[in-house]
Amino acid sequence: MSSSYIHAFALFFSLINPFLMSIYMIGMIRNSEAKVFNHALIQGSLIAFLVFIFFAWGGEAIFSHYLNVRFESFQIFGGIIFLVIGYRYVFHGADTIGEIRGAPEHLAGTVAMPFMIGPGTISAAVVTGINHGMMATIVIVALTLSITCIILILMKYFHDNLRYSHAKYIDHYFDIVGRLSALLIGTIAIDMMVTGVLGLIENY
Repeated sequence: MSSSYIHAFALFFSLINPFLMSIYMIGMIRNSEAKVFNHALIQGSLIAFLVFIFFAWGGEAIFSHYLNVRFESFQIFGGIIFLVIGYRYVFHGADTIGEIRGAPEHLAGTVAMPFMIGPGTISAAVVTGINHGMMATIVIVALTLSITCIILILMKYFHDNLRYSHAKYIDHYFDIVGRLSALLIGTIAIDMMVTGVLGLIENY
């Protein structure tokens, strides 16, 4: 039983991926004050938490009864989105950051989307809600977002204090970790698409 909860946490954590988020948010990390960054990060995490819990509570009914789409189609689309992001990071690195980041003045929304709230993480919230119930899902989502916030706040702190004395190492970190994280994102993307296709086949 505990292994299924660990798997659900690992899925959420790998999809949100604070290490990849640190690269995605490098503009905010470099150009915003720590207090402003931390406030936006926490606010964005709260927005993401409410969205995840809503979809975990509504489950597949939100898609089938209210949106009139198959949940499997949403999984496939989420897989495609993450596959594109993973591909661009593997082959182009940090050069893709500016193209997929939101407007800098909307910090909380930029934090929440598209890496916290996206087809992949919403799909994970629905699956976790179905398999583990609401209370367990709330704990898993809250734990994942809390750890993500702590890691990103620490990264901001280290960046502000080490960026001048160890600039070369920081640049190497963003390049290497970004590409490695993208490989994991791409693998998860393929698995999401396969799961969606198999679900469509089973329903037929």
